[in-house]
Order: sequence, then C-alpha cells, then structure tokens
Amino acid sequence: MIMGVTRALNVLVVDDDDADTMMIEEALLSSAVPPVINRVVDGGEALDYLRRQGAYPSAERPDLILLDLNMPRMGGQEVLNEIKHDDGLKSIPVVVLTTSDAMLDITTSYAHHANAYVTKPMDLDTFEAAVQQISRFFSDVAVLPS
Repeated sequence: MIMGVTRALNVLVVDDDDADTMMIEEALLSSAVPPVINRVVDGGEALDYLRRQGAYPSAERPDLILLDLNMPRMGGQEVLNEIKHDDGLKSIPVVVLTTSDAMLDITTSYAHHANAYVTKPMDLDTFEAAVQQISRFFSDVAVLPS
C-alpha cells in the first residue's frame, strides 16, 4: 500500500456558520503540517470558487472539501451533486461535515458520492479531534489525485 505524503493540504470549507468555521480552522491549523484553508459561505459561492468564476478567478483547486449541508441559497446536497457530476471536479474528495444525523441526509450524501459523512460533535474537544482525524487521513494516508 502506498501511503500519502505529509504535505500542506489545500482545504475548502463550505459552511455559513462562523463559529463552526472558526472551530474547524483552529483544529486544522493545529496539525503538524497546517493546511491552506479557504472558506465560502454557501453553495453558490462554493461552485463559483471551484469553477474559478465570479470573485474567484484565481482560486486554487482544493485537495479536500469540508461541506456543511444546511446553508442559504444552495444547500450542501445540491452542491455535492453538482461537484460529483462535474468531470473537472468529481475527483476532489468531499467530506460532509454537518450537524445533521438524519438517516435521509446520510444516505443522500453517499448516493451523491460523498467520500465521508461526519456529524459535527457537540463538544469542542471531540469536534476538534474529528476534524484533525479527517485532516490527518487526507494528508498522511490517502493518496490524492494531482
């Protein structure tokens, strides 16, 4: 088995909640190799970022997307479906990171080809540990497309 190379991931956080985003960023930045983090606040912005449109003509392709489901304008399920049906974007790993533990959200996310589904833990330490595990897996273990 080929192990991934420890390097700085480029992570796109798609989440409209400032407090959750701050906790995600703090957890990611405490990594041995802190990632480059970019954030957008809704699904429309996420697609603009990924397609380098609108305000994002020079956006770098992320290695990993952390996607919330409940957002204004365009929700996470719609964004996930768009990403995974776009030949230029579908190889980017998407981890759904959301407060919902509804089975319908979980099964729909996997049906839309999410790479993982993680329910945001309610306590800060567990939340931070979950985000750090996601980061470690994608930076240290997984082999990502170039």
